[in-house]
Amino acid sequence: MKDYMRERVLAIASYIIETKATVRQAAKVFGVSKSTVHKDITERLSEINPIKALKVKEILEFNKAERHIRGGKATKKKYLNL
Repeated sequence: MKDYMRERVLAIASYIIETKATVRQAAKVFGVSKSTVHKDITERLSEINPIKALKVKEILEFNKAERHIRGGKATKKKYLNL
């Protein structure tokens, strides 16, 4: 793995752990696609730092479980503003 990829993977992982960010939020901050963030976190991070990978996985699972609630809130806000 190239050095710049390794640094990006660790930076994204740290960001997600610190802020409890979603994949979309992390992708926006780091200027990469959601697919890149997902691949970095699910595949590459486990090779680099398995302990950090477990922490990030917990956060992503929490975000996934909560996404339907966020979607409902966003829809409600959208229609209240019309």
